Amino acid sequence: MLLGYIYAFISNFSVLLLYSMSFEVTQILLNAQSLDGSIRKLAEDNLKQLEEQNFPIFLLSLAHELANNEKPAESRRLAGLILKNSLDAKEASRKLELVRAWISLVNPLKSQIKSTLLMTLASPVKDAGHTAAQVIAKVAAIELPLREWPELVGSLLANMGTPQDPKPAELKQATLETLGYVCEEISPEVLAQEQVNSILTAVVHGMNTSESDNDVRLAATRALCNALDFAQSNFDNDMERDYIMRVICEATFSPEVKIRLAAFECLVSISSAYYSKLSPYMGDLFTITSKAVREDEEGVALQALEFWSSICDEEIEAQEEYGADFPGNSEVPYFKFIKQALPALVPLLLATLTKQEEDQDQEEGAWNLAMAGGTCLGLVARAVGDDIIPLVLPYVQENITKPDWRSREAATYAFGSILEGPSLEQLTGLVRLAFDFILNAVKDENTHVKDTTAWTLRRIFEFLHGPNVEDPVVNENYLPLIMEVLSEGIKDIPNVAEKICGAIYFLAQGYEEIEGTSSPLSPYIQGLIQMLLASVDREDAGESRLRTSAYETLNEIVRCSTEDTSSVIIQLLPVILQKLSNTIEMPVLTSEDREKQSELQGSLCGVLQVIIQKLSALEITNFSILQYADQMMSLFLRVFSCRNSTVHEEAMLAIGALAYVTGVEFAKYMQDFYKYLEMGLQNYDEYQVCAVTVGVVGDICRALDDKILPFCDGIVTQLLNDLSNDRLHRSVKPPIFSCLGDIALAIGENFEKYLVYSMHMLQGAAELSAEGGNEDDELIDYYNQLRHGILEAYSGILQGFKNTKSELMVQYAGHILQFIERICSDPHRDHGVTKAAAGVLGDLADTLGPRAAILFQNSSSYQNFLLECQASDDQILKETAQWALAIIGRVLSQ
Repeated sequence: MLLGYIYAFISNFSVLLLYSMSFEVTQILLNAQSLDGSIRKLAEDNLKQLEEQNFPIFLLSLAHELANNEKPAESRRLAGLILKNSLDAKEASRKLELVRAWISLVNPLKSQIKSTLLMTLASPVKDAGHTAAQVIAKVAAIELPLREWPELVGSLLANMGTPQDPKPAELKQATLETLGYVCEEISPEVLAQEQVNSILTAVVHGMNTSESDNDVRLAATRALCNALDFAQSNFDNDMERDYIMRVICEATFSPEVKIRLAAFECLVSISSAYYSKLSPYMGDLFTITSKAVREDEEGVALQALEFWSSICDEEIEAQEEYGADFPGNSEVPYFKFIKQALPALVPLLLATLTKQEEDQDQEEGAWNLAMAGGTCLGLVARAVGDDIIPLVLPYVQENITKPDWRSREAATYAFGSILEGPSLEQLTGLVRLAFDFILNAVKDENTHVKDTTAWTLRRIFEFLHGPNVEDPVVNENYLPLIMEVLSEGIKDIPNVAEKICGAIYFLAQGYEEIEGTSSPLSPYIQGLIQMLLASVDREDAGESRLRTSAYETLNEIVRCSTEDTSSVIIQLLPVILQKLSNTIEMPVLTSEDREKQSELQGSLCGVLQVIIQKLSALEITNFSILQYADQMMSLFLRVFSCRNSTVHEEAMLAIGALAYVTGVEFAKYMQDFYKYLEMGLQNYDEYQVCAVTVGVVGDICRALDDKILPFCDGIVTQLLNDLSNDRLHRSVKPPIFSCLGDIALAIGENFEKYLVYSMHMLQGAAELSAEGGNEDDELIDYYNQLRHGILEAYSGILQGFKNTKSELMVQYAGHILQFIERICSDPHRDHGVTKAAAGVLGDLADTLGPRAAILFQNSSSYQNFLLECQASDDQILKETAQWALAIIGRVLSQ
C-alpha cells in the first residue's frame, strides 16, 4: 500500500515538474541549434544543468518533447537525439554508465518514458516516429536481455493492425523500423522463437505486394535485413524459407529503387548467413542479379554484385579451412556455386569493367560498377583458381591495345584482378609474355590506364616475385628496366605515384628474406631512397595517400637492405632526424596544419624505428645508433607535445627499439621520459597508445634490468590500476600481465612488495580465463590471449625469485598448477598457450625445487600434457617440454 502511495506521489510530482519544464526545454532545444555561437553555448550549458539537477525528469521531458505534435520539428528531433545518446555510447565505459543510470530509475518513471515513446510511433510527423523507433530500440537493448519490458514485442505487433482493424501507414512504418532496430540491437537468444516467428510474419507481410504503401514496404524490407540473424529455425523449415525468399525476390522487382536496393541488401546478408540453404534458389538468383547489374540503377547493381562477392567470400573461406582436399562429408558447406556459374558470371563481370567514371582515380573512397566488378572478378579468381584464365584471357587480348582508353583500362584491370588465385605455373608464363607490355603501359597517355597498370605491376610483384616463387618473373636482367619505369612513374600525378610506391614496396619485400651480405636490389637502394624522399617532399604529396605510401615503402626498403648498403642507411638517419626536427618547428595555424604535422611526425618516427632495428642488428653499424641516441631521444620527447594518438604510438615504438639498442645506457633518459610513460599507461580512451606503452615498459625492463627499480612503484601501481579499470579496452589487459612478468624478471627479489597485489589480479584473471569462452570464437581468442599473458607473468615472477626468495611462491604454486591443468584440458587452447604452459611447469619445478615435489606427485595430468608437447613438430615446444620433464623428474627424485 505504502509503495503504491510513493509511486503515485512520484508520478504526480513528475507531471507537475514536467509541466513547468516543458516550455523551458523547447526554447533551450531550439537555442541549442542557433547559428549564434554564444546563444548555442548557453543553451548547451542549460541542457547540461537540467540533466544534472534531475536526470529522470530530464529524460521524461525529452520524451514528451519528442511525442508532442504541437512542438517544432527542430526541438523534437534534438530531444530524440539527446534521449538516444543518454542511453547508449560508442565508448564501452560510458555506455556502461548510461545503462546503469537507466536501470537505476524507478519503474513508474521508466514506464512513463516507454509509453510516451510508443505513442510517438503514431505521430503523423514521420521524422518523430523514426526517432522514437531508434530510442525504443536503445531501451530494448538494455531491458530485454534483463527480461524486462516483456510486453514490448506484443505492443509493436499490435500496431500492425488486422484486416478488420487497419492501422495508419505512418504507424506501421515506424513500428517496422522499431522492430528492425530492436533486432539490430539485441542478440537472437534474447527473444523466444514464438516472438521471432511473430516478428518475421509481420515483417514479411509488410513486404508483400499486397501492401500499398511503399514506405511501409521499404521499412519492412530493411527490418527483415536486421532480423535475419533471428531466422535460423525459419530458414531450416523449407516452406517458411521458400516464402521468405519469394517475398525478397519479388521486392527486387519493385518500381521503387529504395525497395529494390533494400531487397538486394537482404540477399547479400542471406548469402553469408544462410549460404548452405541457397542451392534451390541459385538459378533464379543469378537471373535476378544479372538483370540488376545490366539494367538497374548503379546503387542496386552494386548490391547485386556484392551478392556474388559474398558467395565468393564464403567459398574462399571454406577452401582455406580445408585446403585443396575438401572432404565430401565436411560440416562446412561448400557447393561450388561460383564454379557452376562461371561461364555466365565472368562475362557479366567483364561487361562492367568499361563503366568507369572519369574522376574515379582521383576521388578518395570512390566506388562504382567497374570497381565493384573488378573486385568481384578478383574474388572469383581466388574461388576457382586456374579455371578463370581461359574465360578472362581472350577479353584481355581483345581489348588491351584498343584506341579507346576504357577498353585498355578494363583489360588491364581484368588481368590484374586474376593474379591471385590461379596457380603460379599458369600465371608465370602469362605474366612473362605480358611483362614488357605492362612496363611500357605505365607510360600510357591516359592517366586511368597508367593508374591501373601501376596497380597491376604492384600485384605482379606481390604474387609472382619472392623467395617462394621458383621461376620468378623478376630477375636481375629485368631490374634495370624495372627501375627506369618506376623512377619515371613515381613522378606522375599523385594517384599513379602512390601505386608505384606500392609496386616498389612489394618489389623490395620479395628480397627481404635473402641471406648474405648482398641482394640483387643493393645497387638500386640509394636511388630508391632518393626517389621516395623526393616523393614525400612534393607539393601534392598529401593527395591520394602519396606521402604516407612513400614512407611505408621507405620502411620496407630499409628492412630489406643488406649489409653492403648499411652505409646508405646510416646516411639516411640524420636526414630523417632533420625532417622530424623540422616538423616540430612547423607553423600550426589551422586544423589542416595540425593534421599534416601529426601525419609527418608519425611517419618519421616509424621510419626511425625501422632504421634503429636495422642498424642495431649488425655489430658494425650498432655504433651509429648510439652516436645519434641523444638527439633521437630529445626529438621523441618533443614529439609527445603533439596531442595525437598515432604520433604517440609511433614515438613509443621507436623509443622501445632505442631502449633495446642502448641497454643500460637508456637509464639516463628515464627521468625525462617517465612522465610520458605514465601518460601512456593512463590513456584509457586511446587504448592502442596504452597497449604500445605497456609493450615499451617491457622493452625498457629488458634493457635496464634492476636499474628500472626507481620507477617501479609508479609503473606497477598504474599497471594494477589499468587491470581493475573498466574503461580500459580488454585487449590491453593480457599484455599488462606479461609486462608484470617482465618487471619481476628485471628486478628479481625486489618484486616482493608488489607480489600480493599482482598475484591477486593474476588469480582473478586465471579464474575468468579458465571458463574457456564456450563456442564464441571472439571470446575464445581473448581468453587465449589472457591465458598467455598470465602464464608469461607467472614465468617472469617465478624466474625472478628463483635465486633468492623462491619460498614466497610456495603458497601460490598449487593455484598455478591447477590453472595449467584446467587450461590444458581445454580443446580451444591455442599453440602459444600450450608453449607458455609447458614453460611455466618447468619454471615451477626449477624455482621451488623439492618444495614442488608434493604438487607434481598429486598431479596426474601434467605428464600426459608434456608428453603430448614432446611429440610436437614444433622444435621449440618439443625442447621446452623435454626440459620441463627433466626438471620435474629431478625434483621428484630428490
